Amino acid sequence: MKKWAALGWIGMLVLLSGCLYPQAELTQNQIPYEDQLESVQKAVKDYRDDTGGLLPIKNKDMKTPIYEKYPVDFSKLVPSFLPEPPGTSYENGGIYQYVLIDAEKTPTVKLIDLRMAEEIRDLRIRLSAYTQSKQYPPYKEVLESGVFTLDYTKLGLKTAPAVTSPFTGNQLPLLIGSDGEIFVDYRIDLQKKLKETGNHPKPDEDIRGLLVQDSVFVPAFSKPYTVNEKNEPVFMKN
Repeated sequence: MKKWAALGWIGMLVLLSGCLYPQAELTQNQIPYEDQLESVQKAVKDYRDDTGGLLPIKNKDMKTPIYEKYPVDFSKLVPSFLPEPPGTSYENGGIYQYVLIDAEKTPTVKLIDLRMAEEIRDLRIRLSAYTQSKQYPPYKEVLESGVFTLDYTKLGLKTAPAVTSPFTGNQLPLLIGSDGEIFVDYRIDLQKKLKETGNHPKPDEDIRGLLVQDSVFVPAFSKPYTVNEKNEPVFMKN
């Protein structure tokens, strides 16, 4: 079992979450202002133009999930292209990580809500302690091949672990893969988006982009999803 394959990713979550407090409690650092996104977008464009096509991003492993793969490196933008990082960025006491999507073609600035990272970090700590004692995670229910719920009571939790969706405000379950990776289950949000748009994707198409189209956020800490014959969101097979 490759249950610790995601340790590097979780390490990033621990590092980022450590930057969130106590300044993250400030209301002004929790609202993703459009003008801040626009200013970072302009700074990214100016940097790209000035450097002959390079992007102001932090280097990540090629295996990093696509929506966490291109975090904006504000040290490359400040002060030449931006006076300071936005107040909503974790670099400046906020609760969001600024990232780029479509980096190769049309780099676009989006956000990751790092409060989700904090919940994942807490669950990972509990899971690590349990696994060290029992040698395996407390799997409960098999949802699909390689996807499980956790017996949260064995982890000392009173309710099933979940995070608040930045798209809908829904409570999204935290699940575990056979590799030990904790991830967010966006199927509730995706089902809502499919109904709203009337979209019928191809069965092998990753549908997470539906959530990104009209939102400032990305579906971070997730697995790819597609649809079944009923046009319902399901986890994409490896």
